[in-house]
Amino acid sequence: MLNILFIGEANGKIGRRAIQELLPGLKKELKPDLVILNADNLAHGNGVSEATIKEMITAGVDAFTGGDHCFGNIGSLNVYDNDLPLLRPANYSEKAPGKGFIVLETNGHKILLISLIGQVFMSMDHNNPFHKADEILSNLANNNLSAIIIDMHAEATSEKIALAHYLDGRVSAILGTHTHIMTADARISESGTAAISDVGMTGLADGVIGVDKAGIIKTFLTQIKTTHIIPETGRAIFSAVLLTIDPKTKKAKSIKPIIKYINIK
Repeated sequence: MLNILFIGEANGKIGRRAIQELLPGLKKELKPDLVILNADNLAHGNGVSEATIKEMITAGVDAFTGGDHCFGNIGSLNVYDNDLPLLRPANYSEKAPGKGFIVLETNGHKILLISLIGQVFMSMDHNNPFHKADEILSNLANNNLSAIIIDMHAEATSEKIALAHYLDGRVSAILGTHTHIMTADARISESGTAAISDVGMTGLADGVIGVDKAGIIKTFLTQIKTTHIIPETGRAIFSAVLLTIDPKTKKAKSIKPIIKYINIK
Protein backbone atom coordinates (compact mmCIF):
# COMPACT_ATOMS: atom_id res chain seq x y z
CA MET A 1 0.00 0.00 0.00
CA LEU A 2 1.00 3.60 -0.62
CA ASN A 3 0.68 6.12 2.21
CA ILE A 4 0.49 9.75 1.12
CA LEU A 5 0.34 12.67 3.56
CA PHE A 6 -1.20 15.84 2.12
CA ILE A 7 -0.82 18.96 4.28
CA GLY A 8 -3.32 21.82 3.99
CA GLU A 9 -1.86 25.10 2.81
CA ALA A 10 0.80 26.59 5.07
CA ASN A 11 0.11 30.23 5.88
CA GLY A 12 3.25 32.23 6.60
CA LYS A 13 6.12 31.60 8.98
CA ILE A 14 3.93 30.26 11.78
CA GLY A 15 2.59 27.61 9.39
CA ARG A 16 6.09 26.68 8.26
CA ARG A 17 7.28 26.40 11.86
CA ALA A 18 4.34 24.18 12.76
CA ILE A 19 5.35 21.85 9.94
CA GLN A 20 8.98 21.89 11.05
CA GLU A 21 7.91 20.96 14.58
CA LEU A 22 5.28 18.33 13.80
CA LEU A 23 6.23 16.66 10.51
CA PRO A 24 9.28 14.68 11.69
CA GLY A 25 7.21 12.95 14.37
CA LEU A 26 4.32 12.32 12.00
CA LYS A 27 6.66 10.78 9.45
CA LYS A 28 7.96 8.38 12.08
CA GLU A 29 4.43 7.52 13.16
CA LEU A 30 2.64 7.33 9.82
CA LYS A 31 5.54 6.35 7.54
CA PRO A 32 4.24 8.16 4.44
CA ASP A 33 5.81 7.30 1.10
CA LEU A 34 5.20 10.88 -0.03
CA VAL A 35 4.49 14.22 1.67
CA ILE A 36 2.70 16.94 -0.32
CA LEU A 37 2.02 20.51 0.81
CA ASN A 38 -0.15 23.23 -0.70
CA ALA A 39 2.28 26.17 -0.80
CA ASP A 40 -0.08 28.91 -1.97
CA ASN A 41 0.51 31.09 1.13
CA LEU A 42 3.93 29.80 2.13
CA ALA A 43 5.91 33.07 1.97
CA HIS A 44 4.14 35.31 4.50
CA GLY A 45 0.73 34.43 3.14
CA ASN A 46 1.45 35.36 -0.46
CA GLY A 47 3.08 32.89 -2.82
CA VAL A 48 6.45 31.22 -2.39
CA SER A 49 10.15 31.91 -2.41
CA GLU A 50 13.06 29.62 -3.11
CA ALA A 51 14.10 29.91 0.54
CA THR A 52 10.69 28.89 1.92
CA ILE A 53 10.39 25.96 -0.50
CA LYS A 54 13.84 24.67 0.44
CA GLU A 55 12.99 25.19 4.11
CA MET A 56 10.02 22.87 3.72
CA ILE A 57 12.01 20.31 1.74
CA THR A 58 14.47 20.21 4.64
CA ALA A 59 11.51 19.70 7.00
CA GLY A 60 10.45 16.62 5.01
CA VAL A 61 8.04 17.82 2.29
CA ASP A 62 8.48 16.13 -1.10
CA ALA A 63 6.25 18.18 -3.44
CA PHE A 64 4.17 21.36 -3.54
CA THR A 65 0.90 22.44 -5.15
CA GLY A 66 -0.36 25.98 -5.75
CA GLY A 67 -3.40 28.21 -5.99
CA ASP A 68 -4.60 31.76 -6.59
CA HIS A 69 -1.70 33.33 -4.65
CA CYS A 70 1.05 31.21 -6.19
CA PHE A 71 2.46 34.18 -8.15
CA GLY A 72 1.83 36.71 -5.37
CA ASN A 73 5.51 37.01 -4.51
CA ILE A 74 6.49 38.84 -7.70
CA GLY A 75 10.17 38.89 -6.83
CA SER A 76 10.35 35.10 -6.75
CA LEU A 77 8.62 34.05 -9.98
CA ASN A 78 11.90 32.56 -11.23
CA VAL A 79 11.48 29.81 -8.62
CA TYR A 80 8.95 28.21 -10.97
CA ASP A 81 11.66 27.82 -13.59
CA ASN A 82 13.96 25.99 -11.19
CA ASP A 83 14.18 22.21 -10.95
CA LEU A 84 12.00 22.05 -7.84
CA PRO A 85 8.94 19.81 -7.21
CA LEU A 86 6.77 22.95 -7.22
CA LEU A 87 3.49 23.23 -9.14
CA ARG A 88 1.16 26.06 -10.06
CA PRO A 89 -2.39 25.25 -11.18
CA ALA A 90 -2.30 23.52 -14.56
CA ASN A 91 -5.26 25.54 -15.85
CA TYR A 92 -3.50 28.89 -15.43
CA SER A 93 -2.60 30.66 -18.66
CA GLU A 94 -0.06 28.79 -20.77
CA LYS A 95 2.01 31.99 -20.64
CA ALA A 96 2.47 31.63 -16.87
CA PRO A 97 5.78 30.19 -15.62
CA GLY A 98 6.05 26.74 -14.14
CA LYS A 99 4.24 23.44 -14.55
CA GLY A 100 0.84 22.17 -13.46
CA PHE A 101 1.57 18.49 -12.93
CA ILE A 102 4.48 16.22 -12.12
CA VAL A 103 5.17 12.48 -11.97
CA LEU A 104 6.93 11.70 -8.71
CA GLU A 105 8.78 8.46 -8.08
CA THR A 106 8.98 6.92 -4.62
CA ASN A 107 9.82 3.40 -3.49
CA GLY A 108 9.44 2.08 -7.03
CA HIS A 109 6.05 3.75 -7.58
CA LYS A 110 5.06 6.56 -9.95
CA ILE A 111 2.57 9.08 -8.58
CA LEU A 112 0.93 11.70 -10.79
CA LEU A 113 0.30 14.94 -8.89
CA ILE A 114 -1.92 17.58 -10.53
CA SER A 115 -2.62 21.10 -9.30
CA LEU A 116 -5.88 22.73 -10.47
CA ILE A 117 -7.75 25.93 -9.64
CA GLY A 118 -11.47 26.62 -9.74
CA GLN A 119 -13.41 29.15 -11.79
CA VAL A 120 -16.38 29.92 -9.51
CA PHE A 121 -15.92 33.01 -7.27
CA MET A 122 -12.21 33.18 -8.11
CA SER A 123 -10.53 36.47 -9.04
CA MET A 124 -8.99 35.43 -12.39
CA ASP A 125 -10.53 33.95 -15.51
CA HIS A 126 -8.79 30.59 -15.30
CA ASN A 127 -9.15 27.90 -17.93
CA ASN A 128 -11.68 25.13 -17.31
CA PRO A 129 -10.26 22.68 -14.71
CA PHE A 130 -12.50 19.83 -15.93
CA HIS A 131 -11.11 20.12 -19.47
CA LYS A 132 -7.54 20.44 -18.20
CA ALA A 133 -7.89 17.33 -16.03
CA ASP A 134 -9.18 15.38 -19.04
CA GLU A 135 -6.24 16.58 -21.12
CA ILE A 136 -3.60 15.60 -18.55
CA LEU A 137 -5.19 12.23 -17.78
CA SER A 138 -5.57 11.33 -21.45
CA ASN A 139 -1.82 11.76 -21.86
CA LEU A 140 -0.59 10.23 -18.61
CA ALA A 141 -3.24 8.04 -16.95
CA ASN A 142 -1.90 4.84 -18.49
CA ASN A 143 1.76 5.67 -17.85
CA ASN A 144 2.30 2.82 -15.35
CA LEU A 145 1.09 4.98 -12.48
CA SER A 146 0.46 3.78 -8.94
CA ALA A 147 -1.64 6.77 -7.83
CA ILE A 148 -3.16 9.99 -9.18
CA ILE A 149 -3.63 12.88 -6.75
CA ILE A 150 -5.38 16.16 -7.60
CA ASP A 151 -5.33 19.34 -5.51
CA MET A 152 -8.45 21.33 -6.47
CA HIS A 153 -7.92 24.87 -5.18
CA ALA A 154 -11.36 26.46 -5.27
CA GLU A 155 -13.84 28.63 -3.37
CA ALA A 156 -17.07 26.83 -4.24
CA THR A 157 -17.68 23.51 -2.52
CA SER A 158 -20.05 22.62 -5.37
CA GLU A 159 -17.25 22.94 -7.94
CA LYS A 160 -14.96 20.66 -5.94
CA ILE A 161 -17.68 18.05 -5.43
CA ALA A 162 -18.68 18.20 -9.08
CA LEU A 163 -15.07 17.59 -10.15
CA ALA A 164 -14.86 14.64 -7.74
CA HIS A 165 -17.94 13.11 -9.37
CA TYR A 166 -16.66 13.88 -12.86
CA LEU A 167 -13.31 12.17 -12.23
CA ASP A 168 -14.74 9.39 -10.06
CA GLY A 169 -12.90 6.15 -10.67
CA ARG A 170 -10.28 7.84 -12.83
CA VAL A 171 -8.12 9.27 -10.04
CA SER A 172 -7.07 8.12 -6.58
CA ALA A 173 -7.94 11.32 -4.70
CA ILE A 174 -9.29 14.84 -5.18
CA LEU A 175 -8.31 17.08 -2.29
CA GLY A 176 -9.85 20.53 -1.96
CA THR A 177 -7.87 23.53 -0.75
CA HIS A 178 -8.28 27.33 -0.50
CA THR A 179 -10.94 28.00 2.15
CA HIS A 180 -8.59 27.24 5.09
CA ILE A 181 -11.20 25.31 7.10
CA MET A 182 -11.20 21.50 7.07
CA THR A 183 -14.55 20.11 5.97
CA ALA A 184 -16.25 17.09 7.55
CA ASP A 185 -16.89 15.21 4.31
CA ALA A 186 -13.81 13.02 3.83
CA ARG A 187 -15.03 9.98 1.91
CA ILE A 188 -14.23 7.26 -0.61
CA SER A 189 -16.56 6.54 -3.51
CA GLU A 190 -17.62 3.06 -4.57
CA SER A 191 -15.17 3.44 -7.46
CA GLY A 192 -12.25 4.02 -5.09
CA THR A 193 -11.73 7.77 -5.38
CA ALA A 194 -11.04 9.58 -2.09
CA ALA A 195 -12.26 13.16 -1.72
CA ILE A 196 -12.58 15.99 0.76
CA SER A 197 -13.95 19.45 0.01
CA ASP A 198 -11.15 21.18 1.92
CA VAL A 199 -8.11 19.85 3.75
CA GLY A 200 -7.87 23.04 5.80
CA MET A 201 -4.93 25.23 6.73
CA THR A 202 -1.65 25.01 8.60
CA GLY A 203 -1.09 28.33 10.33
CA LEU A 204 -2.43 30.66 13.02
CA ALA A 205 -5.22 28.87 14.89
CA ASP A 206 -6.71 31.77 16.80
CA GLY A 207 -7.08 34.26 13.98
CA VAL A 208 -9.50 34.47 11.05
CA ILE A 209 -8.44 31.80 8.53
CA GLY A 210 -4.79 32.41 9.41
CA VAL A 211 -4.80 36.19 9.76
CA ASP A 212 -4.76 38.30 12.95
CA LYS A 213 -8.36 38.65 14.07
CA ALA A 214 -8.32 42.32 15.14
CA GLY A 215 -7.88 43.73 11.65
CA ILE A 216 -10.47 41.40 10.13
CA ILE A 217 -13.05 42.30 12.77
CA LYS A 218 -12.32 46.00 12.16
CA THR A 219 -13.00 45.49 8.46
CA PHE A 220 -16.39 43.96 9.18
CA LEU A 221 -17.25 46.77 11.60
CA THR A 222 -16.15 49.68 9.39
CA GLN A 223 -16.37 48.20 5.86
CA ILE A 224 -12.84 49.57 5.33
CA LYS A 225 -10.30 46.94 4.37
CA THR A 226 -7.34 46.70 6.74
CA THR A 227 -3.89 45.24 6.16
CA HIS A 228 -3.71 41.51 6.79
CA ILE A 229 -1.24 40.68 9.55
CA ILE A 230 0.04 37.14 10.07
CA PRO A 231 1.60 36.76 13.54
CA GLU A 232 4.72 34.61 13.70
CA THR A 233 3.99 33.21 17.15
CA GLY A 234 0.96 31.83 18.93
CA ARG A 235 -1.19 28.71 18.74
CA ALA A 236 -0.94 27.03 15.36
CA ILE A 237 -3.16 24.46 13.70
CA PHE A 238 -1.79 21.69 11.48
CA SER A 239 -4.34 20.25 9.04
CA ALA A 240 -3.72 17.28 6.76
CA VAL A 241 -5.12 14.04 5.40
CA LEU A 242 -3.43 10.67 5.19
CA LEU A 243 -4.32 8.63 2.12
CA THR A 244 -3.83 4.90 1.75
CA ILE A 245 -3.85 3.78 -1.89
CA ASP A 246 -3.54 0.36 -3.51
CA PRO A 247 -0.81 0.86 -6.15
CA LYS A 248 -2.06 -2.09 -8.21
CA THR A 249 -5.47 -0.53 -8.80
CA LYS A 250 -4.81 3.16 -7.99
CA LYS A 251 -7.89 2.98 -5.75
CA ALA A 252 -7.99 4.69 -2.35
CA LYS A 253 -8.51 2.42 0.63
CA SER A 254 -8.72 5.10 3.31
CA ILE A 255 -8.61 8.86 3.90
CA LYS A 256 -7.88 9.99 7.45
CA PRO A 257 -8.21 13.66 8.46
CA ILE A 258 -5.48 14.89 10.83
CA ILE A 259 -5.70 18.03 12.97
CA LYS A 260 -3.06 18.98 15.53
CA TYR A 261 -2.37 22.11 17.57
CA ILE A 262 0.99 23.42 18.70
CA ASN A 263 2.21 26.57 20.45
CA ILE A 264 4.82 28.41 18.40
CA LYS A 265 7.03 30.74 20.46
